Amino acid sequence: MPILVTGSLAIDHVMVFPDHFKNHILPEKVHLLDVAFNVPELTTSFGGTAGNIAYHLRLLGEDPIILATAGHDFAPYAAWLDRSGIRRDGILELADAATAQGFAITDLSHNQIFAFHEGAMARAHEARLDSVSDEYEVGIVSSNGKQAMIDCARGLKARGVRAVVDPSHGLPLFDRDELVEMIEGSFIYIVNDYELALTTKKLGISERELAARVEALVVTKGEQGSIVIEDGHPIEIPPVRANPVVDPTGCGDAYRAGLLAGLSRGLTFETAGRMGSLLGSLKIGHRGAQGLQLDLEGFRARYAREFGAAF
Repeated sequence: MPILVTGSLAIDHVMVFPDHFKNHILPEKVHLLDVAFNVPELTTSFGGTAGNIAYHLRLLGEDPIILATAGHDFAPYAAWLDRSGIRRDGILELADAATAQGFAITDLSHNQIFAFHEGAMARAHEARLDSVSDEYEVGIVSSNGKQAMIDCARGLKARGVRAVVDPSHGLPLFDRDELVEMIEGSFIYIVNDYELALTTKKLGISERELAARVEALVVTKGEQGSIVIEDGHPIEIPPVRANPVVDPTGCGDAYRAGLLAGLSRGLTFETAGRMGSLLGSLKIGHRGAQGLQLDLEGFRARYAREFGAAF
């Protein structure tokens, strides 16, 4: 059955700074910061949370439906989706806006400075759930325009669809009441360590109380792996060492795709989380948010080697 993926579509411009930011930013001068980074390496690729998640779901043999907005410059991205076997019937193209654009500078420690022009994403709420005629049991609400995220979370739950709420970069946009509405009754709430702290601070509750509001709370911790709290019980998901380390852009979205693919197949949170951990690690070894090429049988074999069991 298809998996609905709501979120952004963006064109990513990733620049590599051949040094460390910490060597060029003086902490005592951050109040008048004026820093220029010479970046000899630049790559432009297709991205956005919805595009990245859908791409990696397709690699695992799933059928993602993207619900998003794009702009008048979308033709090359559309052709890429067609070549990748990803349907476009849920994408609303706006003639008077540009597709969202992301600009990232990555240093040798894989730290990132990121700027984002929302473009067509500012009108993401115009791509409505009602436009998707296919049946689906799971849908993810990933970083997008604020109103679109609220509408999609509300609509998925009203339809009885298992809603995965993944606010990511959009988390600061929501006030307490809006965030409560999005989280309450969701299937999964997924955040990284920092976003977890921000969420509990906004809501004025503990991590345990947050986990009690959803079927599962998923917290990613980068190189330390991730943790799934299901029915109050923590499940540790071990990291998979990335080798080589090339580009971290989109690895979190790859993780989410692995998690969704596993859960859509009826696998346990532990197995699905491990699928996400492996897929995210493999993605880091490739340039671009959608640069990973994958043989599914090879993925299964690597999973068995890493975790000592098949899925």
